[in-house]
Amino acid sequence: MGRRRGEVQIIIDILDISLREVKFTHLMYKANLSYSTLRKYLSTMSKQGLIIKVCNDEGSMVYHATEKGKRVLDRLKEVQYVLSV
Repeated sequence: MGRRRGEVQIIIDILDISLREVKFTHLMYKANLSYSTLRKYLSTMSKQGLIIKVCNDEGSMVYHATEKGKRVLDRLKEVQYVLSV
């Protein structure tokens, strides 16, 4: 059985998936998180300015990584790379 993901990996996954607009349910399935766990992370990440909830052209509510979120994602991936070498 595989190892459980840590919080940093979950944040990386959420930001990576949300580089393009994504609905809550799609984000939940792609990130492989429960409803309540994803809500907790999205709430925290929204307060930190890493992700925003917007209405897209079709009238659906979607999540999207902010510029700050994209910068944080890049830095976290750099750290992940350095630690894996």
